[in-house]
Amino acid sequence: MKLLIIRFSSIGDIVLTTPVVRGLRQQLGAEVHYLTKRSFRGIVDANPYIEKVYAIEKKVSEVMGALKRERYDYVVDLHRNLRSAQVKWGLSAKAYSFDKINWEKWLMVNFKANRLPDQHIVDRYMATVEALGVKNDGRGLDYFIPPEDEVAVGNLLATNVLAPQQEVPRYVAFVIGAAHNTKRLPTDRIISLCRQVGMPVLLLGGPGEADEGQQIADEAGGQVLNLCGKFNLGQSASVVRQAWKVVTHDTGLMHIAAAFGKNILSLWGNTIPGFGMYPYYPEGINRNTTFEVKGLTCRPCSKIGFQKCPKGHFRCMRDIPEEAILGELREEE
Repeated sequence: MKLLIIRFSSIGDIVLTTPVVRGLRQQLGAEVHYLTKRSFRGIVDANPYIEKVYAIEKKVSEVMGALKRERYDYVVDLHRNLRSAQVKWGLSAKAYSFDKINWEKWLMVNFKANRLPDQHIVDRYMATVEALGVKNDGRGLDYFIPPEDEVAVGNLLATNVLAPQQEVPRYVAFVIGAAHNTKRLPTDRIISLCRQVGMPVLLLGGPGEADEGQQIADEAGGQVLNLCGKFNLGQSASVVRQAWKVVTHDTGLMHIAAAFGKNILSLWGNTIPGFGMYPYYPEGINRNTTFEVKGLTCRPCSKIGFQKCPKGHFRCMRDIPEEAILGELREEE
């Protein structure tokens, strides 16, 4: 049996498809291929359950000829947009598509009418392949770091943060980035938290957060190290894997942290865990602590996010109690 899984973007969404990939390979013995965008193929290239990765820059026509020659038995569409529809139309294989619950999200955003299912998106992904006989194995998410991306964090801390002969302590990984500003804690709040943590803090984010990360490191003290824009995704994942705890917004590294079973402090602004994309752990495990401001009549204001608060007050992030976050960071495991 040969199958094609489609998920074009983004980091977290692709990581959340890994239980489906694993189930198809291990339970059916299927040859699994994966179609994504070129900028995200590194997330799946190292996955041992995937035989072949196809990637596009913009258009599915870039790979349609090659996909047709594969003669797939099934297509599993975990993106369900126009591009994935074009792939399904172009192939003769039977297709299964997941439920995006767009209508339910629209009702919640625009009318605060909660018709959202009490179900994680991983379980909706898994429901897509139930007809093929695949069951959720309860093992959670996968993320595979290429050996060349492993980071010697102890050496990094010894060189940049610690005093000579000081023993390498545990540290906090703080993921300051997010695709939209309304998902991110304001910079002054991050600086305040980092000053009070009481242990090394390693800041993670992309090139777009490099300047903000440096500002935080400069103002929060010598125990803060800015890695934003300096590491690729695999290297950032390695830093997350070795962290004591991970503070993160609703973003891709949050799901990578869950794949490693980390203790997560997840900070929620304009989006809500009720959309079904909170940290997903193996069955019977929950190491996530959620921080959100409940009861705001304007929240959620979007299923994705904005560059600035539509109301101007940004209470969904500014009203998260700082002491509650610090209290969780000071607790022993």
